[in-house]
Amino acid sequence: MAFPFLYFSSKCTGLSTLVKAVDASMRRVVARNIASEGSKVAVNGVELRYDQTGKGNHAVLLLPGALGSGRVDMKPQFEGLSKDKYTLVTFDPRGYGKSRPPDRDFPLDFFHRDGKDAASLMSVLGHDRYSVLGWSDGAITGIIMAATYPDHVQKLLVWGGNAYVTKKDLDAYEATRDICKWSERMRAPMVELYDEEYFQKLWSSWIDSMRQIWSENRTDLCMADCRRITCPTLIIHGEKDFMVPIEHAHYLNQNIRGSRVLIMPEGKHNLHMRYAEEFNQHAEIFLDSSANQNSLL
Repeated sequence: MAFPFLYFSSKCTGLSTLVKAVDASMRRVVARNIASEGSKVAVNGVELRYDQTGKGNHAVLLLPGALGSGRVDMKPQFEGLSKDKYTLVTFDPRGYGKSRPPDRDFPLDFFHRDGKDAASLMSVLGHDRYSVLGWSDGAITGIIMAATYPDHVQKLLVWGGNAYVTKKDLDAYEATRDICKWSERMRAPMVELYDEEYFQKLWSSWIDSMRQIWSENRTDLCMADCRRITCPTLIIHGEKDFMVPIEHAHYLNQNIRGSRVLIMPEGKHNLHMRYAEEFNQHAEIFLDSSANQNSLL
């Protein structure tokens, strides 16, 4: 899920009939994406909804962002990356999207729990070696997976992710707590997934969990995990990402051995959606580079 840009919502502010019609059209598209295909499989005591496509030998796991659904958050990659070269897998983390029940909760180790679930899912699907592409919260989960399962994670590509949280970050999250201030483009997919009331509750719980982590752990999300990663790693970051400042990309680069950074000057937090073709080109170049080569540019 993209962190929202503050903007007026049609439902919360009662904008014009035309805007509401656009909203309805958008929701129909989102609904088709969510409902299409998809299967469920038992993983670590829960039923996870996943999607798989492609016939390539290189398995690639696509990790969505906070509150997100794989088919919504990763749609441009799930549909746009080569089906001949890759077998693409994406899923809804437990408590998100269609991986309910149970409802989502946020223990202090929820990122590590998501990483364990994702690795178990890939094992159940028969993928022993695979690359991981993770966005936002999915980037944190991907970092944890690469550190924890080095024999399974072949390559790691992350964007919009952070290894720690600061008071400045918390203030940015807090500014988005009221979902009525989200842009309709960002809000509609989440309302379609959850309904407005549950979405608001879930988003507030996520912000509260970040505040609790900051309070109890004094910032750490996956800092130690960064230093344990040995696989080739690419960090992509949008220079205009106001939700995750560029300092986080530089921290990842400095603490993940041999990693490379690619800055997209016009990119914001959802750069893989806004600039999907360019992003997918960078991703495929990285995925196709020789196994021991951590440089692609």
